[in-house]
Amino acid sequence: MQSANQRHNNAFLSDSGLRSAPMLIYALFQSLLQSLLNSQPVNARKSMIAAVIVWLLLCATPFAMAAETIIRYYPVGPIYEYRWKLLELALAHTPSAGGPTRLMPYPEDVTQNRGILLLQSGNIDVVAFGTNSERESQMLPIKIDILHGIIGFRVFVIRATDQARIARMSEDTLRQQLTFGLNSQWADLPILCDNGFTVITSSSYENLFSMLVANRFDAFTRGLNEASLELDKRKTSYPQLAVEQTKALYFPYPVYFWVRKNETALAERIGHGLQLSLADGSFRKLFEHYHAAEIKMLSKNKRQVIHLTNPVLPAHTAEPDTSWWWH
Repeated sequence: MQSANQRHNNAFLSDSGLRSAPMLIYALFQSLLQSLLNSQPVNARKSMIAAVIVWLLLCATPFAMAAETIIRYYPVGPIYEYRWKLLELALAHTPSAGGPTRLMPYPEDVTQNRGILLLQSGNIDVVAFGTNSERESQMLPIKIDILHGIIGFRVFVIRATDQARIARMSEDTLRQQLTFGLNSQWADLPILCDNGFTVITSSSYENLFSMLVANRFDAFTRGLNEASLELDKRKTSYPQLAVEQTKALYFPYPVYFWVRKNETALAERIGHGLQLSLADGSFRKLFEHYHAAEIKMLSKNKRQVIHLTNPVLPAHTAEPDTSWWWH
């Protein structure tokens, strides 16, 4: 039969689990050390203490490694790479006292609304979205515009054969004659509707390409930093599509990092890291590296820019600073 002490130790091992393992190792080390000091000859004690210390280090190493903090993020894909490199930069400026931090992409392709639900349930830790009043009621934003307004500069994906026709359009003609296709969850849907444009929606982003080819609408809008990249990826499937060269829409639309409402420590860490990277210039350097092609294109191609109001911006939202890429 087990002694009372044995039963107590077994219960401790069973109930404590992996989270209490470092405390268990420390307690066992203390017990062994005390036994050695009380019962062994001097020379034997030295050898045994050295052995116990080595054993302790070997046991503790896996738990030190397990202290790494994983931050899961969304959305994922080539057009979002800059956002997560910026988060990595911010975290590098603010190392955690609790150990190293590693970013991990959320592995599933989900809608933005689903991504918000996954954040709220704890399956995702950080998202990077544009702002609106509903999102600010659901999540905690770090109110530093990580894209400096560039996502609000929208160019058109069109059928290449329509280049000349659209180039001839005035702003009024554009509103009257051009039909846009948009994903039903995209932020610019209520903005275009509120500004008098005709819009057809799709629940699938990928379907927009085939719908455009099938003449279901005339164009869909993408960010200046998104359109060419997305078409290059699909040039074999949709060689008849192109980026329109003469027109653009612009509306104020800051993009923030967001965390759960109760994750104030993480929000403060990210915000502080972004401020530090702004101060030392590394934020701007990263932005200019990832958007070099778009900045160069804007300086060469003089587009007619149609300015829109953004009815979904929360009150007192700061106007994006576009000076890094557009004057």
